[in-house]
Amino acid sequence: MIPLETLSGLPLKSVYTPGDTRPEALAAEALPGCPPFTRGIHERMYRARLWTVRQYSGFGSPKETNGRWKKLLESGVTGLSTAFDLPTQLGLDPDDPRARGEVGRVGVSISSVEDMKRLFAGIDLSQASVSMTINAPAAVLLAFFRVAGEELGFDPRALRGTVQNDILKEFAARNNFIFPPAPAMDLTVDVIDFCAKEMPDFYPISVSGYHLREAGCTAPQELAFTLADGLEYVRASVARGLDAQEVCRRLTFFFAATTDVLEEAAKFRAARRLWSALVLERFGVADEKARALRFHCQTAGSLLASQEPENNLARIALQALAAILGGCQSLHTNAYDEAIGLPGERSAQLAAATQHMLAIETGIVNTVDPLGGAYAVEALTDTLEKEARTILAEIAALGGAAKAVETGFFQRRISEAAFRYQREVESGTRKIVGVNCYRSTDDFIPESSIQTLRPETEGEARDSVAKVRSTRDPAAVQKALSDVEAAARQTQNRMPAILHAAKVRCTLGEICGALKKVYGQHK
Repeated sequence: MIPLETLSGLPLKSVYTPGDTRPEALAAEALPGCPPFTRGIHERMYRARLWTVRQYSGFGSPKETNGRWKKLLESGVTGLSTAFDLPTQLGLDPDDPRARGEVGRVGVSISSVEDMKRLFAGIDLSQASVSMTINAPAAVLLAFFRVAGEELGFDPRALRGTVQNDILKEFAARNNFIFPPAPAMDLTVDVIDFCAKEMPDFYPISVSGYHLREAGCTAPQELAFTLADGLEYVRASVARGLDAQEVCRRLTFFFAATTDVLEEAAKFRAARRLWSALVLERFGVADEKARALRFHCQTAGSLLASQEPENNLARIALQALAAILGGCQSLHTNAYDEAIGLPGERSAQLAAATQHMLAIETGIVNTVDPLGGAYAVEALTDTLEKEARTILAEIAALGGAAKAVETGFFQRRISEAAFRYQREVESGTRKIVGVNCYRSTDDFIPESSIQTLRPETEGEARDSVAKVRSTRDPAAVQKALSDVEAAARQTQNRMPAILHAAKVRCTLGEICGALKKVYGQHK
């Protein structure tokens, strides 16, 4: 008997009728491009412009990642999403003893402006939209990117893209933090403030539910936790003196897409409707564009299986379908071999081709919000909104997202949901094709035969940072690092000091080290 519930455990009915929907959800004025944006933030959606086809990639050296990017751009990718290695995410240079064995393994190693210039060499930054998945040292990496873009000949004010810069979800789910929560939030707001004034086409934050979902939370929890984090960033920015409406215009969001197609499509619709209402309720944001929730989506890596990995091709296509039916603004499709290791070149190209097939072969882009008015989807949208509002009320009672993360509320809820899901898989209650049911007797590609990438670039990265240190002005470097430390002791924006330090070739580890002298390191 097929259980009547969604992947998140929400109850389902066998049949939905008009009685299961709210009349206003089907009203004539509830159109795409109109508040509360349930049906999409643009009137014509994909009929006017497709989503940005992104591929999240980065490994080894900047030169290796640059080569992969150029091939992806040739294959039709329109946005570059940068994966950084673990030392870079933790603010460590590749010659730091704590970086040993991790340099270039799960992303590209970047320690200076010179590395950033090699990463983007030969890429037209006036055309490509660049996303950087970096959080704790986001201010430093953004400074490297801006200086590199300028030195490569591009107008720094015209650079386009997004920096993730979402520190709250690091404390809640990923643990790749450096500084304690309060100064970490200050640096996040510094980036928001700096981009508003100096990089008007660059989104300074991508509030990320993806990592929360990958850690195990449910769809209602992903909605509530992500939007609560977004509200916290608006609140912190307003406390700094920024205008709530302008901040909301510059926020983007990042969600996961699982294989439960209808629940996911409904989740994205509920996210738009909720956010539009929340910023009006909490901050009085009335401007329609400022209330529109823009989001990037990535297919769910945690739902890919290492057993019979070719099955993942179908899973990824279904997850991408859910994201498109839900109205995403950009999309990354995982490679089928990512459950085993870093994807190879061919599997990355297949992932991009999946998006192109959905765009040009299926017809789903020809109609704006094709699921709008479907009784089941409208009812699920209402249910997800209601469930998320209940969780949001709990978070508000704790004092907001920052306090809720500090007390472990997010972490407990995520671990409980992850435990329930894993127990269902191991007991066989939840079926996973090729894992605990319908195992194939045919010749699937065995896990051991898949050629994943194993970068060995630590020596090259150490040599690179050594060369930077040997060719710069030591006095200018020392002065710049002292200025960063002094800025950290003040309340003004720290970005100008960090930007100058980047220009004189201070390294990532050195700049983060100067900040640590003031802030300490969170443990």
